Amino acid sequence: MIQDLPIFWPALAAGLLVTATHVPLGIRVLERGIVFIDLAVAQIAGLGVILGDWLGFEHHGVAVQLFALSAALAGALLLNLTERLWPEVQEAIIGIAFVLAANAAILLLAANPRGSEHLKDLLVGQILWVKASELPLLAAASTAILALTLRWKARVGFYLLFACAVTLSVQLVGIYLVFATLIVPALATQRMTRRRTAACYLLSGVSYAMGLALSAVTDLPAGPLVVCTITVLGIAFFLTFKPRVPT
Repeated sequence: MIQDLPIFWPALAAGLLVTATHVPLGIRVLERGIVFIDLAVAQIAGLGVILGDWLGFEHHGVAVQLFALSAALAGALLLNLTERLWPEVQEAIIGIAFVLAANAAILLLAANPRGSEHLKDLLVGQILWVKASELPLLAAASTAILALTLRWKARVGFYLLFACAVTLSVQLVGIYLVFATLIVPALATQRMTRRRTAACYLLSGVSYAMGLALSAVTDLPAGPLVVCTITVLGIAFFLTFKPRVPT
C-alpha cells in the first residue's frame, strides 16, 4: 500500500477539495427540497463534455471544459427559471432534465468505439488519475466557490455556483460520487442542531480516506467504493445520532 501513496494522496486531496464545496451546497439543496438537482446538473455538464469530445476537441482540453461549464450554467439557469415559474413541479422537471441529458449523451456516444468507456468515466469518475500538478488550480477554484457560497444567498447565485462546483467535480469523481458527497452527509446530519457542517466535513473526509484505502487493498474501483463507504457511514450516523430532547 505504501507504494500506492503517490497515486492516492492526490486523489484524497481532490476528494477533500470536492467535499469543501459540496457540503454547504448539499445542505442548501436538502433544505430547498430539490435533492436531484445535482444529478441533473452533473449529467448536463457531462453532456457538455461528451458534446465537445464529439465535435473533435481534446477530451481533457480547455475547449471541452468550456463546453461542460457552458452546459451546466445553461442548465442551472433553466432550472432556476422553472423553479420560479412552476415551483410545484420543480422536482419532476429536474428528473426530466436528467433523463433527457443522459439519453442525449448515450446517443452522442453510440457511434464512438470508446463510448462505453467514456460513459463509465462520466458515471464513476477518474479520481485515481488526478495529478498533483492539478491540485493548486483545483484548490484555487474550490476556495473561490466556497467563499462565494458562504456569501451569496440569492437563488440565481446558488444555481450558478452549483453549476460551477459540479462542473469542477464531475470529471474527477463522477456523477454518482458528486451526488453522494452532496446529499449523504447533509441527510445523515439533518437532525443535528449544532456543528452540523463540521460533522458533514468529517463524515465525507473519512469516507474518502476509507474508500481510497479499500481500493488500494482490494484493487476495486475507487469511486464506487467511496460511494458505498459514505453511504454506509451516513446511514450508521443517521441511525445512531439522537438529538437532545428539550426538558
